[in-house]
Order: sequence, then structure tokens, then C-alpha cells
Amino acid sequence: MTSLSRYRAEWFSGATAARRDVLAGMVGTFALIPEVIAFSFVAGIDPEVGLFASFVIGIVIAFAGGRPAMISGAAGSVALVAAALVHAYGLQYLLVATILAGALQIAFGLAKLDILMRFVSKSVHAGFVNALAILIFSAQVPQMVGVSWQAYAMIAGGLAIIYLMPRISSAIPSPLICIVVLTAIAMWFPMPLKTVGDLGRLPDSLPSFGLPDVPLTWDTLRIVAPYAFAMAAVGLLESMMTASVVDELTETTSSKARECTGLGLANIAAGAFGGIAGCGMIGQTVGNVRYGGTGRLSTMVAGVFLLIVMVPLRPWVAQVPVAALVAIMIMVSISTFSWGSLRDLARHPKMSSVVMVATVVVTVATHDLSLGVGVGVLLSGVFFAWKVTRMMDVAIEHDVASDTRIYRVSGQIFFASADIFADRFDLRETARAVRVDLTNAHLWDVTAVAALEDVVGKLRRHGREVEVIGLNTASATLVDRHAPLMMDPIGG
Repeated sequence: MTSLSRYRAEWFSGATAARRDVLAGMVGTFALIPEVIAFSFVAGIDPEVGLFASFVIGIVIAFAGGRPAMISGAAGSVALVAAALVHAYGLQYLLVATILAGALQIAFGLAKLDILMRFVSKSVHAGFVNALAILIFSAQVPQMVGVSWQAYAMIAGGLAIIYLMPRISSAIPSPLICIVVLTAIAMWFPMPLKTVGDLGRLPDSLPSFGLPDVPLTWDTLRIVAPYAFAMAAVGLLESMMTASVVDELTETTSSKARECTGLGLANIAAGAFGGIAGCGMIGQTVGNVRYGGTGRLSTMVAGVFLLIVMVPLRPWVAQVPVAALVAIMIMVSISTFSWGSLRDLARHPKMSSVVMVATVVVTVATHDLSLGVGVGVLLSGVFFAWKVTRMMDVAIEHDVASDTRIYRVSGQIFFASADIFADRFDLRETARAVRVDLTNAHLWDVTAVAALEDVVGKLRRHGREVEVIGLNTASATLVDRHAPLMMDPIGG
């Protein structure tokens, strides 16, 4: 399939798929609203700033993104980074940082740096998903504390509709039915319920284009650059992790590099229209996919319908009970959580389980997805290096006839195992000659070469004849490049 035909199929793959994309996108819009408003407060900006940004991001990413069916908006850890900048310098500087963050994300995508995602292990991925599920659920807790019994009844009713309706018919996503039914009940039978209108001021006009009102000086760049870089990094991390989740759910692949550049374009557009930077939203994306959204149309509908909801339908949307949205997000958190990972805690190696748990704990404790994933990746790297180090071995033999001590090295020699390798040699060797056999070993870095050079040099200074044999081509090249003065003989 050519790129053009594939892109066309991502937009329209039949009337049935289009209908499900439209309905799933509408569900995604209602799931967007409470989270975008909540994170707008976290960032210290008006709700309409986050809502406008989500509309713009949704439209642009639908065309330019690399992962169909993925919903992006102005929420997530990006808001946590933005809060400090808004508090210190105000909204206009945030808009500059948003545009600069978008430019950095485009550069990231063009440089194909998305390959860094290969360092995210399965355990970190599971921890990320589980932490997101916990954060999504915990975000609903404030809406369930100190409320009337009617609110609890409406949440329970909403969950019943969401889980039971698919057994009757799946023509219309059950979360959409939940919203319509609970809103109708709340309007017909007035009761003490919090509504969407109570969450914050909804926009009453369309977004307008305009550049940030700040002085274009080096001082401005110095102020916003650190925040822009952090926003770009956090946004890319969340988006690529979300894209990976969708890849797994749909058993398809996507272009992470294109997702990076698409998100960059979307954030530049968001900043130009007075909005905050955004990223992929895993809860809304999972909900979109679970209820039939498979193409780019669902992403665009989520953005377009958000605009329709924000302006023309504002009076009606304001009447939607928060209980309906809470029920939807509880469903999303339950479906997002990787329940199989709990079983895997007992089956998988302990180090993998530690990585997964650490990712969850750090993310939930800090509410910072990037920090949690960073800790998980770091632990994965440390544990992997430790595991590979344990696989290195040095067997020692003595050839009496030639009075030669033979060191047969096997495994990987690199920065983490170089010291262990060097410690296996007896520098007070009494044999006339020493042979280092590296046939079953591999030298990976300059630390390994330095360790070998140090061992050979010290043995020769103690009057021993030293021969190194069995270097493979890559190891020999590394030695020739970084230890050219190592004395012969060096065996091949």
C-alpha cells in the first residue's frame, strides 16, 4: 500500500467505520472537557485557553499526526511544567513557550529521535499505563467527595448504562448514551448535582489568531527556553507512549517521527491562537479506540465537536451532570489499567516487576509522567547492565609444559563489567607467560579497551610475556583505534 492510499484509508475506510469514528470522537469530546478544564486550573490559566488549544490541536493533529485514532489536547504533565512559567511571567510568555516547544518537537521528529522510545521497556510501558489509570481515577475522587446521594446514584446509573448497553446494542457508544440519559434525567428531575457549567467558564466566541504580546528579545528567549524544552520533552514522551498503547490495542503500527512533527505543528498553531501546549491524552484515546474510533476522522471529530460544544451548544452542554463524566472516566481508568500486569508480578523476573512498580509509584506520587518513565528507563538500564555483567566469566588454566597461564574470557566487557574483568587477573603472576583468550568475549567501549590495556601493561611491567588472542573484528578495530600502542603480539 502506497503512502497516499494508506493515508486515504486512515481517513475513510467505509461508511460503518466513519459512523463509529464520528460517534467515538463525540464521546472523546465529552471526556476531554473535564480534564482540560482541570488541567487549565493546574496551569493557572482560564479554562477557555485550554479548551481553545484542544480544539486547534485536535484539528491539526488529525491531518499531521502519525497515529490515527489518537486524541491530543491541552492536558497532562505539560500543564504542570507551564504552571511555574504562568505564575512568574504570565500567559503571554506561556504562548511564546508553546510556540517554541512546537518548533523543538518538529526538530525532534525531523531528526528521527523518536528511536529513543526503543529504550522504554515493556515493564516501563506497563507501569506508565497503570499509573495513568490510577491518575485518571484519582482525578475523579474530588468530584465524589462531599456530594449528594443523588450524585452517587447518577454515577452508579451511568456505569450501569456504560457496561450493560453494549449487551443490548453497540450501534451507539454507551458513554454517549450515558451522557444523554443522565442529562435528561437531571433536567427533568432537578436535584443537587454539579454540572459542566460549574467546572469553569466555557468560551462564548471562536478562537482568533494573534501573536504573543511580548518583547522579541534575548531576555524573552532566555526566560521561556527552559520551559519550552521541558514542555516539548514531556509532550513528546506522553504522545509517543500513548501512540504505543494504541498500536498495541489496534495491532497496527504508526510513525512516531511523524507524530512528533505533527504535535509540533499543532502546538505552534495552539500558541498562535492563544492556547497552551498539549500532547496525547491516553484516557481519552483509549476510550476513543474502545468505542470504535480507528481513523483520523475520530480525532478530527473530537476537535470539531469540541468547538461546537464550546460555542453553539454551550447552554446545553453546561447542563451535563459531572456525574456522567465521572462515570465515563471511571470506565476509562478501568479499561486502561493493565490487569494482566498484576499476574505478571509473580511470573516475571523480580527486576522487571521492580521497574514496573517503581514507574507507577513515582508517577502517582509526583503526578509527573515524564519523571516516572525516566525513573523506569533508568532502572531498566541499570538492571540490564547488572544482568549482562553477571554473565561475564574468566576461566583460568595453566599449561605446565609452556609455563603459561591462560585466561579464557567469555561474555560482554563494557563499562559495568570492566573492573570485574580486570580484577580476575593476578598481577603477581609467577608463570613465564600469560595468554588472554577473548574468542568468546566482546569489547564494547573504551572502558573495556582501557581495562585490557591496563592489564596487559601491568603484566608486562612485571616481566611476563603477554599474548592476546581471539579478538573479533569489531573488538580488534576498537583496540586499534583506542589503544594503538598496546605492545605486540596481539593475536587475531
